Amino acid sequence: MMLTVRQKIFLYMGLLVLIIGGAHAVTKQVYMESVFDQFRKEEISASYLNAPPGEQIEILKTYVSGKMQKFGLENWVFFIAIGLLFSLWISGLLTIPLRKLVAAIERVAQGDLDVNVPVQSKDEYGKVIQTFNDMTLRLREAEDARRRLVADVAHELRTPLSVMQLKLENAQQAGQYVLPEMLLRLHDEVIRLGLLVEDLHVLSLAEAGRLALDCKPLDLAAKLEQVVDDMKMEAEENGLEISFHSNTRPVTVVADARRITQVFINLLTNAIRYTPEGGKISVVIEDKVLDRDAVYTCVSVMDTGIGIPAEELAHLFDRFYRVEKARSRHTGGTGLGLSIAHHFVRAHGGFIRVVSEPGQGTTFTVYLPWGN
Repeated sequence: MMLTVRQKIFLYMGLLVLIIGGAHAVTKQVYMESVFDQFRKEEISASYLNAPPGEQIEILKTYVSGKMQKFGLENWVFFIAIGLLFSLWISGLLTIPLRKLVAAIERVAQGDLDVNVPVQSKDEYGKVIQTFNDMTLRLREAEDARRRLVADVAHELRTPLSVMQLKLENAQQAGQYVLPEMLLRLHDEVIRLGLLVEDLHVLSLAEAGRLALDCKPLDLAAKLEQVVDDMKMEAEENGLEISFHSNTRPVTVVADARRITQVFINLLTNAIRYTPEGGKISVVIEDKVLDRDAVYTCVSVMDTGIGIPAEELAHLFDRFYRVEKARSRHTGGTGLGLSIAHHFVRAHGGFIRVVSEPGQGTTFTVYLPWGN
C-alpha cells in the first residue's frame, strides 16, 4: 500500500504517542510496586502498626505522593527527551528526499543539467522528484536542440553566402564584365537565402504562439483540388501520378487559407521528393471524423515512396531534421517544411499523424477542427 507523506507523518506520530503512552504506563506500574516495597521496608514498624487506621492511611498517602511527584517529574523529562529525539529522527527521515532535491536544484541553477535524482518512493516526494527528472530531461533536450539549431542555421546561411562570395571574388579578381548568367546564379542564392530567413521567422512565430491567422470559412475540398492541380506539373516531371479524392462537397473549415495552403504544399513537395519515378501520390479528404470526443476534417497525403524508419518518426517535425543524413542539403531542402506544417496545423487547433513503412510509403494525416 502506498502511503502519502501526510499519512506517514500521522502514522509515525501515532506510533510515537503509542510508544510513549505504553512505556509510561508500564514504568508507572513497576515504579508503584517498588514504592510499596520500599514503604514496607522503611515505614512499617511497631509505631506504624499501633497507629489508628486513619493515621496509617495518611502516612501511606504522604509517602507515596512524595515518591510519585519525584517520579512524575523525572519520567516526563525522560519521555519528552525521547519524544524530541524520535521526532528529530522522523523529520530527518522524511526530509531526506527533499534535501536531495534541493541539492539537485542548486546544481541546475549553476548550469549543470546532467542531474538525475533517484526515485525511491511513490508518495508526493517521489512524484515531485520524477517531475524534476522529467524537467531536467526536457531542458537537456531543449539545450541540445538549441545547439543543433545554431549549427544548422549557420550551415544553411553559409552555403548561399559562400557561393555569392566566391562568385563575386572571382569576378572582382578577373576584372571582367559580370555575365548575366552569373548574376542569375547570385540572384537564385539571394532568393534561397531570403526564403530560408522567412521560413525561420514564420516558424519562430508559430512556435511562440504569436502567428497571426486570418481565419475564415474555407471550402477545403476546393482548395485542395486547386493545390493538387498546381502541383501536378511538378509531379509529372518526376514521373509520378497525383490524384485528389473527396466523398462530399463542399467541406468547410474555419482556417487561414494562405497558411493551410502552405501546409499541403509542404506535404506534397515532401511526398514528391521521396517518391521514386512511377509512384503514386493521393490526397483524400474526409469530413466529420470523430477522434478523442472531438469532430475533425481529415486530409491524408499518401505516397508510395521510400518510407520512414520507425525510429525517425519521433523527430520528423523537428527543425532541420532530415531522414537521409547523407543527402545534399540543396537537393533535400532545408528540413523546415514538415516543422512549419506541424506548427501551422497546431495553430489552427489541429494535429498531424504519420504512418510509414520503409519501402512501402508514407501517409500524413492532417486533422483540422470541423466547422461550417
